[in-house]
Amino acid sequence: MPETARHYDIPAGEITYQAARKSIEALKQAYQNAGYGHGHRVGLLLENRPAFFLHWFALNALGVSVVPINADMRAAELTYLIGHSEICLAVALPQRHAGLAEAAQQASRPLALIGPDDAIPAANCAAPLQGREINSQTECGLLYTSGTTGRPKGCILPNEYYLHCGQWYATVGGMASLQPGKERMLTPLPLVHMNAMACSTLAMVTTGGCLIVLDRFHPRSWWDTVRESKATVIHYLGVMPAILMKAEPSAQDTQHSVRFGFGAGIDRSLHEPFEKRFGFPLLEAWAMTETGSGAVIIANHEPRHIGTSCFGKEQPEVEVKLINDAGQDAKADEHAELLVRHAGANPRYGFFAGYLKDEAATQEAWADGWFHTGDVVRRDADGYLHFIDRKKNVIRRSGENIAAVEVEAVLLQHPAVKAAAVAAVPDAVRGDEVLACIVTAEGIQVDTADAREKTAHDIVKWALSQLAYYKAPGYVAFVDALPLTATNKIQRGELKKLAPTLPDTPECVNTCHMKKRQEPA
Repeated sequence: MPETARHYDIPAGEITYQAARKSIEALKQAYQNAGYGHGHRVGLLLENRPAFFLHWFALNALGVSVVPINADMRAAELTYLIGHSEICLAVALPQRHAGLAEAAQQASRPLALIGPDDAIPAANCAAPLQGREINSQTECGLLYTSGTTGRPKGCILPNEYYLHCGQWYATVGGMASLQPGKERMLTPLPLVHMNAMACSTLAMVTTGGCLIVLDRFHPRSWWDTVRESKATVIHYLGVMPAILMKAEPSAQDTQHSVRFGFGAGIDRSLHEPFEKRFGFPLLEAWAMTETGSGAVIIANHEPRHIGTSCFGKEQPEVEVKLINDAGQDAKADEHAELLVRHAGANPRYGFFAGYLKDEAATQEAWADGWFHTGDVVRRDADGYLHFIDRKKNVIRRSGENIAAVEVEAVLLQHPAVKAAAVAAVPDAVRGDEVLACIVTAEGIQVDTADAREKTAHDIVKWALSQLAYYKAPGYVAFVDALPLTATNKIQRGELKKLAPTLPDTPECVNTCHMKKRQEPA
């Protein structure tokens, strides 16, 4: 689209499958000549640009796994990702090379760096799996998802995962039916997430449709883009309808070609008003990076129980089990943890292959032969599933999962911080916002409003230099002590109760205005 093309400073227009294949074949040959092959990993920091797709498919054709790198990542995150994933090359925007090089040095990892149009340097090591067959179980993507007890986990995604995403979407039917060769799917979601990378991309490739990828969600120009692109399907996050509903109603609200939206997290009170105003259904779905489409659940048939956080009921190929706090099968309307698996001989079909370098976490997630999602849901008397909350300690802000412990680890590095604990507080637009409870270090005075504001701003400025902007605290509350267990661990339950009471108190500084998408450091 022209707006995205201007932002990226690239030509606007469409790329045919034939032209894309020609470019992919040329890149594949160049990578192969440079010694890249089965078992290598290559990072892609290319945002939502066309180059992402070309390098991705060229590398996968050789058995090379791609590691999408979020452009919002900063020093601490990049150092961890490079070291943990062991990427040997990063194809990145030139303005990010210096930061990646510094992070690689911090991680003590050799890393070659090129731009999307640069010559490909020789691989710095032989392909680890050279000579082995490339098949459905070959790793072709490594996506990082927020952990709840430590660093983000690397989800190993095989070819089967991506192919099944496309096949599922192409055949799910109902209100989400795709017409082969006719759909134009618009997504503003980032290619570093499975929704855009696996669901949207493979759905269009599988059905021969047109994928329209934006750099991000632009509220003011959204409907102009929808109309100009002739989009028939849109992908959304819950924050998008909330923002769009704030605009003044217009006679053009229903002048578009959209048949349905696919997403999750819409505010229950906005679901019906949005559909009435804009004239198409928003189909709420549930899935995780780990499950892929192996256990996706979607409300693609009536009744959809709009306004109840219902995401449908499982299809025959998905098995669901709800376990209450007592470890027993939940009764109707009882809040319980959602456990899922694929039906049939292979319960892990379509799922991730495991967490990189963390077999213990993989086995824990698959305890007793079921994938434990950590999400709390309820099943009504008619069998429909309704999302309640996240059991795990994850903050979900505007569709981004944020691990509290990751943010805490960065905050603790600031000299003014003695102890830190992070929790979610409600936000009318973003769902959750990040609140940090801070116990200041000895000698740091926060007994006046000016002192609290200055210290809070310094802490958040530090966090913004180390973390993606959305992970930094939107509120900093200065407290005398954190709620701790007898073994000095944070009492998450008590913190969850405390956090919503702190905004708008004298001890709490609102730093939401500091959380803006940043230019490269």
